[in-house]
Amino acid sequence: MKYRTTISEKKKMGNRHAKERSHQGFDVDRDAKKLNKACKGMGTDEATIIEILSSRTSNERQQIKQKYKITYGKDLEEVLKSELSGNFEKTALALLDHPSEYAARQLKKAMKGLGTNEAVLIEVLCTRTNKEIIAIKEAYQRLFDRSLESDVKGDTSGSLKKILVSLLQANRDEGDNVDKDLAGQDAKDLYDAGEGRWGTDESTFNEVLAKRNHKQLRATFQAYQVLIGKDIEEAIEAETSGDLQKAYLTLVRSARDLHGYFADCLYKAMKGAGTDEKTLIDIIVTQAEVNLQGIKAKFQEKYQKSLSDMVRSDTSGDFQKLLVALLH
Repeated sequence: MKYRTTISEKKKMGNRHAKERSHQGFDVDRDAKKLNKACKGMGTDEATIIEILSSRTSNERQQIKQKYKITYGKDLEEVLKSELSGNFEKTALALLDHPSEYAARQLKKAMKGLGTNEAVLIEVLCTRTNKEIIAIKEAYQRLFDRSLESDVKGDTSGSLKKILVSLLQANRDEGDNVDKDLAGQDAKDLYDAGEGRWGTDESTFNEVLAKRNHKQLRATFQAYQVLIGKDIEEAIEAETSGDLQKAYLTLVRSARDLHGYFADCLYKAMKGAGTDEKTLIDIIVTQAEVNLQGIKAKFQEKYQKSLSDMVRSDTSGDFQKLLVALLH
């Protein structure tokens, strides 16, 4: 938890503190100038690029991009592309995108060419709020002049298509109310639709997993455990397979504990030999202003080590410095 000062304490700290604060304050002109200088002439001043990109909000970075273009007549993205490389470049460019645009680009890439990367569709669409999904759909339309829903429909099939299209309606109840009777009824319906019959009736799963609020779903999973004597995840694992199973499990896990879900994904990306850098970039960049503090706390609690330390030991160079700076 960050230490919050009270108003009276702030007054005591007096003007000295105010001066420091305004010095740290956001100054779009200064940032654009510094970035231009960092990329000019021989060699690149990576430290300045890291410092600015990691300590500004997404909206501030949008303003810097605009200012840079007006002042220097070129796109900051293009300049960074020519100056940086590898995962450092990917992360820097990801930070220059609005989170909804970044997600839209991820989805587009996942559906480009032959074959579809369903894992990306699942990871993005099964973990976002209504507001985030609406923003992603708008960004997709704006960037590619296409409908995300049509593209998803054209690139997926069967039950996976149905659950993804359900989620794209951004129609989840996001209240905090828990209806105990409904939880019991939903648990029974899920049993009847899955383990209680030959074959699985996915429409019930879609209805419940895509529409109920997270608190309500937690009550449903508890009711399922009590009623059937089995965890809902076990039932899904027994009844479904492949991408549909992945989608249902992602919906269940993110409803149970969104921060824990992302902490697990980050841990898996780093444990064992080799590192899945793409997952690190995707989660740390898109969650930076939404869930990152909660994810860090969950990571520490589950794995008894700090996320920053694990990232530090699993990555290197400027890529490492930028991720670690984003985590602070």
